[in-house]
Amino acid sequence: MSRVNVSWIIAVLAVELATLSAAGAHSCHEVKTAFQVRQIGQLKWVPETPATDVDLSVCKHAGPSCCTRRMEESYRAAVLRDTTQNIRSYSFELKYLISAHATAFQDTFQSLISFSQNHLTSLFETTYSSLMSSISPHIICLFTDLSRFIQGTGNVSVEAAVHCFFDSLFPLVHTRIVNPGMASSIDADTSDDNQLGDCLRMTRQDVNPFGSYPKAMAKELAEALRAGRVLSLALGVGSEVMNITETAELSKECTRALVRMQYCSHCRGLTLIRACSGYCLNVMRGCLASLSELHNPWRQYVTVLQDLSHMVAGAHNLELALLGIRGRVEEAILYAQLHGPRLTVTVDKVCGHSSNASSSTEGTFPPASVTPPTANISQDVPGGDPIGMLAHLHREFTAYISRYKSFFAILPETLCEAEMGVDELTCWSGDDVVKSYTARTVGNGVRAQRQNPEVRVRSVDPVLMDVKNKLELFNMEIQEVMPGVGHRESWDDTASGESSGECDDEDGCEGSGESVTSPPLTEADVSTTPVKVSSQDSPITQKNPSSDASLSTASFIIIILALGLQWPFI
Repeated sequence: MSRVNVSWIIAVLAVELATLSAAGAHSCHEVKTAFQVRQIGQLKWVPETPATDVDLSVCKHAGPSCCTRRMEESYRAAVLRDTTQNIRSYSFELKYLISAHATAFQDTFQSLISFSQNHLTSLFETTYSSLMSSISPHIICLFTDLSRFIQGTGNVSVEAAVHCFFDSLFPLVHTRIVNPGMASSIDADTSDDNQLGDCLRMTRQDVNPFGSYPKAMAKELAEALRAGRVLSLALGVGSEVMNITETAELSKECTRALVRMQYCSHCRGLTLIRACSGYCLNVMRGCLASLSELHNPWRQYVTVLQDLSHMVAGAHNLELALLGIRGRVEEAILYAQLHGPRLTVTVDKVCGHSSNASSSTEGTFPPASVTPPTANISQDVPGGDPIGMLAHLHREFTAYISRYKSFFAILPETLCEAEMGVDELTCWSGDDVVKSYTARTVGNGVRAQRQNPEVRVRSVDPVLMDVKNKLELFNMEIQEVMPGVGHRESWDDTASGESSGECDDEDGCEGSGESVTSPPLTEADVSTTPVKVSSQDSPITQKNPSSDASLSTASFIIIILALGLQWPFI
């Protein structure tokens, strides 16, 4: 090819490149594409070419702009939609974790209660069959009350339920086991007119026919089931907190800052530029200032959950207490048999002479040397040995929940991960394309936002402050009724009082709430999991793939054209 032809081709290519670049400089095509892809609004609102006399309220710029006032309104709606959706996406796993384990714990509790009920029923079916038909309603009543207590429904007392059961058991044991001759002439369970039966029920605790077994059983169950009840209530509180926080509204100042950060660059034809990391953190920490105030009480709340879960499953406390009911009842009956003569004499004195009783109780009870048999938990009951169910659930739950102790503190960083550029030489500062963000980066919490250069926080969100107060009150009430719960770690690093207003990108910048001092501990209010989440934990973390393929001359020309379209208004 001649030298003239080569020169001519180069000249033609240069003219075409210049023409295409000039055309791109006067086009809003890329802005329109982004407007459509992100489903921001109708394409007819995007102008074909940039204008200089646009009336904008947020994305003000002296040069040509591809934005209109109508587009700004659409950008406002888009950032509200997208930011709210992102918050819900990040909180979904935590919300599901709490609700799913609340159901799992409650189902396990109910399975254990049902197993224990069958276990006790089998005792009367196999060993004390003469009592079975009369005691059955009282067994049902006992376990119904235990179930209601651990579910947190109704004003139920474990101690009262246990003593009521033994009150009803005493007349049956006295008339059908200790003095079997009385069984044919008295029905102490169904006859309201039977004075002896009524007397036995009312005086059972004074006569003490079962020794210390009823009190021991009541104490064991009350302590074990109380932790399960409080855990159920605590998980319910966590679900309520998550439901409220994920619907928290973003302020007008926050919305303006989000538009400026995410879309004002589009008005200048820059649809691919990413926000500077420090800039994004300032915007997000300003927007989520009230939400970050939940950090301290939430962190302590998670520790409360961990402690309660350990109390329920540790050493199989709740399982052994429920499954030990059969053994306690059997030992109580054997105690009454062993002390039959003394018991009969006492009953005759308190409730009148048992004229229908056998003249001798010899042979109706075992000698004092008899050792009560040890109950086998899995014996006579289908389904095998249930011990270990709660321990497995506890390990799983605490492993997951511990990751979310700092959820509200690191939420701004988590949300910024999708907005920040990765290994980029330039970024968007809200006003221009820069090499780095030079303004100070503030910490978390409302007080720290006094120094925020990007978002003006006028006041705290009253809804979120109400949630914070309720969470602090709940933590305090738990510590009142269960000393030591929620204090497995030092709170010096979290109860910081007031943020300094300065923080780097790695320190978490924890909130400005104050620590709560617990008042004296009482039991009346009972009835009324730390690993920082990393980017790998985030379900929505996005990464930009890079290509190492070499570029041909044609590809290089295309990139030159693209750059001419992408950066026309700088």
